[in-house]
Amino acid sequence: MASRNPQSAGPWAALDPGRSKCGLVLTDAAGMEIVAALVLPPEACWQQLQHWQASTPLQGLVLGDGTGSQSWQARLPQLGMPVLVVAEAGTTLAARRRYWELLPPRGWRRLLPEGLRLPPRDWDDVVAQLLLERHLGHGLRRRPGVDPTRVQNFARTVKA
Repeated sequence: MASRNPQSAGPWAALDPGRSKCGLVLTDAAGMEIVAALVLPPEACWQQLQHWQASTPLQGLVLGDGTGSQSWQARLPQLGMPVLVVAEAGTTLAARRRYWELLPPRGWRRLLPEGLRLPPRDWDDVVAQLLLERHLGHGLRRRPGVDPTRVQNFARTVKA
């Protein structure tokens, strides 16, 4: 696992690529907390990355090596930042567990064994967060207000 020089400044982004939807996260300049978490269609994800790179140049982007990553690997150099491809092995199950850490189950869901709980929305943003944590070598907390439940509503708006 590569780790980042803590002296370096600048936000990091991570992308969990997919054919119909992608998970995307952005850290603060210190690389310690998630300030944006999104689940978007690929073209909207591309536009968001362009916006982030233009407004606050990114130190780098961590890209999962799963479905759809090859087309992203060809396209991302246009943004002019380092792109690091990391293995996605095991991230789907790990992200499902992390989802419930970020948003503890309520109501009847808390009565289900953990292995039977499925998040009520896509959790690709959580996969992207795990990919970034693997690269940075430490956990990332989510900034208050970066509520994962908002991601679903935003993604629905973009798809409409």
